[in-house]
Amino acid sequence: MAYVQHNSPFTRLRKTTTGKGRHFLTAEEGAGMTAAGRAAYNRETGGNLKKPQPEGGKRQKSFCARSKGQMEMHNINCSKTPKKRICAARRRWKC
Repeated sequence: MAYVQHNSPFTRLRKTTTGKGRHFLTAEEGAGMTAAGRAAYNRETGGNLKKPQPEGGKRQKSFCARSKGQMEMHNINCSKTPKKRICAARRRWKC
């Protein structure tokens, strides 16, 4: 049985990729959160999520390193399975 974090803001956000007010992009669109999703998360938590930084910088370097580790941990090869969400997000961030 999977562990469920009851106080997590992601359990309260609508995790939809279709329809009006969706908070996440589909894998075909590049995965990740929409602007509305980031705004809802920031309202809910008082956080400061920002949009992807594909043009470079510290955040891009950090994301690319983290996502590469996730791919290795889960044994994902983006050349064989390009439709995975992690692969789409890495393309969106230009990793």
